[in-house]
Amino acid sequence: MDVKKILAACDHTLLLQTATWEEIKAICDDAMTYKTASICIPPCYIEKAKEYVGERVKICTVIGFPNGNMTKETKVFETKDALEKGADEIDMVINIGMLKAGEYAYVLDEIKSIKEACGKNILKVIIETCLLTNEEKIKMCEIVSKSGADYIKTSTGFSTAGATFEDVKLFSEHVAANVKIKAAGGISSLEDAEKFMELGASRLGTSRIVKIVKSNPESLD
Repeated sequence: MDVKKILAACDHTLLLQTATWEEIKAICDDAMTYKTASICIPPCYIEKAKEYVGERVKICTVIGFPNGNMTKETKVFETKDALEKGADEIDMVINIGMLKAGEYAYVLDEIKSIKEACGKNILKVIIETCLLTNEEKIKMCEIVSKSGADYIKTSTGFSTAGATFEDVKLFSEHVAANVKIKAAGGISSLEDAEKFMELGASRLGTSRIVKIVKSNPESLD
């Protein structure tokens, strides 16, 4: 198992409502020490985190989080504001109700609008797999593939379940070659992280992997 490779795929995450700056600062320190792909933090901490980490670690934040049913215009504003404050990557939540109603053009247009606001910055599209049927998941693979977004992402971690091996496998079978996969929510072991990557995930949204490595530093040898 290549633990450094797993760490390099992690968006080291803290999105709890109770998160304080001291806690955010601690995950910044961890991310820089263990060389994670990014930190994923609430929008209100972007400026302070950017000032603290500079260019040493990428800053990811969430848009329309966690429910996704804000207006498109609100999400676009959130995105532009986050980028202006120093975010490097955006993880947005789709409008799940619109998807379930069959309003596919709306869902596609919203993602495209947010990607336009992102420009060259990475956009990951959270589809909240635990609330969707397999048919809806496949439809979202198709929509994300058409949208210009960079990643399809399983979960917010704030709903009824997180990433599953089955969903990541499903994504890998249905997304276009230009779309990468992020598994997020409930990734609780190095073994699970490794399996998600074997199934096709190139990013992992998790707070636990760094904690595991910190408590078992010999795993890096």
